[in-house]
Amino acid sequence: MFGSHLPFSALHAFESSARHLSFTRAGLELRVTQAAVSHQVKSLEEMLGVKLFRRLPRGLALTDEGLALLPVLTETFGRIRAALDQFTDGQFREAVTVGVVATFATRWLLPRLPSFQDAHPRVDLRVYTNNNRVDLAGEGLDFAIRFGDGSWHGTFAIELMSAPQSPLCAPEIAQRLRQPEDLCREVLLRSYRIDEWDRWFAAVGTDCPQARGIVFDSSIGIAEAAAHGAGVALLPIAMFTRELDMGTLVQPFAQDVALGSYWLTSLKSKSPTSAMRAFQEWLTTAIADQSGRCAPAGTAPVTTGAASGRGRAACRT
Repeated sequence: MFGSHLPFSALHAFESSARHLSFTRAGLELRVTQAAVSHQVKSLEEMLGVKLFRRLPRGLALTDEGLALLPVLTETFGRIRAALDQFTDGQFREAVTVGVVATFATRWLLPRLPSFQDAHPRVDLRVYTNNNRVDLAGEGLDFAIRFGDGSWHGTFAIELMSAPQSPLCAPEIAQRLRQPEDLCREVLLRSYRIDEWDRWFAAVGTDCPQARGIVFDSSIGIAEAAAHGAGVALLPIAMFTRELDMGTLVQPFAQDVALGSYWLTSLKSKSPTSAMRAFQEWLTTAIADQSGRCAPAGTAPVTTGAASGRGRAACRT
């Protein structure tokens, strides 16, 4: 209908007016007069041959045609703004958005972000924390770092690090604990994964007492409560070395149990961008350097089973 001559100024005027339901407020946003906005909208209506607004004594109301057009324009202008925002100081910055389980974010990732920024100054990294419940597609995430067994439908999953768990508690509670059976007299703090204590007691060959402690949605909260003497927590030891070194938490028993690992996941349906490759390579290399393991070979998701999408980092050759 319009060929190559789209009426961008008129479309912009309509989109702003529709959001505000006011030509006056749209004019303030677009830095033009109310009359100019009204004229642009009227011109668009004449081009389309439909009315987009009903003019009311105290404002505007969208017609059915206006309601149909608005979300398309809002999404389009939003994508244009997002693309333009990636240009800073004459340079293109590519974004990568990562959802991260809170424990891994605060105890491993965040302290190391300056290293990533130094290595990749043109990547705009956006980090969102969660309690391990995440929807990659629904939340528009490029990656999710989460705890579990690596089985998430429709995703590639690369194991980052194992996270064996063991009871941790305040020093005054640890003094009362000589053998696992002693835990029967203590408050056992719980996460939303209700079988964790059962699995630890099974690993040490002892019946699990009925857990009656507070339920938390994050290991960070459980650790804080344990440090204040609220009970005994079952926690991933590698994430709480600082508290163990400081003595605010104590590991009374050497036994631990593997309940899962931290994984880097991404949708199989999503093609990796250069920013995604940069973040994945930096992350897996940093973890390999810390643990002495091999870093991944290449920058695409590396798995040892194409059917399941699960795998461990492969060694460089």
